[in-house]
Amino acid sequence: MKPLHAFAMPTLGVALLCLPLAAGAQETDPDTGLIKAEGWETVRNNCTTCHSAKLVTQNSGSRNHWQYLIRWMQDTQGLWEFQAETEATILDYLAEHYGPKEGARRPPLPRTLMPDNPYPTVAGSG
Repeated sequence: MKPLHAFAMPTLGVALLCLPLAAGAQETDPDTGLIKAEGWETVRNNCTTCHSAKLVTQNSGSRNHWQYLIRWMQDTQGLWEFQAETEATILDYLAEHYGPKEGARRPPLPRTLMPDNPYPTVAGSG
């Protein structure tokens, strides 16, 4: 193998391995940390008026969960009612970019590591 090939081939291999990582990377807004994608400015303009964008970026949930949080904020925190199109944009964005996280929970502890149950159990009920 020629000296140039000895250097070029491993370098090319590393570059090709990094392509999927670079392709999947999403640009974030440096001020808020929100992922820059369709609807992000609507989320920024409506959500960061009352609280930090970190409350969005550190959380996740289904579309229904985000809608529940919006309703809770409207019922208890004084959040204004959105126009239907604005709310749909916010929910679409949040569900897409801050949806449920796969594998975010630790696996359950094995029964052998659990303490004994101090409460009586009902055997054979039903």
